[in-house]
Amino acid sequence: MNALTLSGLAAPLTALVALDAKFSHLPAPCVGLSPTIPERLELSFHDDLGEFEVWREALNIAPSAVVHRVQQNGRTRVLKAHGRFAGADIELIGFTPVPELEPVSVGSGAVS
Repeated sequence: MNALTLSGLAAPLTALVALDAKFSHLPAPCVGLSPTIPERLELSFHDDLGEFEVWREALNIAPSAVVHRVQQNGRTRVLKAHGRFAGADIELIGFTPVPELEPVSVGSGAVS
């Protein structure tokens, strides 16, 4: 049984309040807290990687720290980055659909 109390999540909760104070003008993320990783605050963005980028820049996380993956058989692009803010580990996650390729008809290639 997990014996962690709400006060055990003080680091990410404090960071969330500090994020609101400093970045209240930025787009609202989905916020995740977990007693499994009590020092982490997860900020996730769905269908708009631009919002992920705005937060990455605001938190001064280097572009080289972003990890790109795909999931759901190549249908969903996922960006992840980690940083620190106000004593908490911040995990940024961005999800967006991978655009479907338009079918190309046979014989529609370039002609020389």
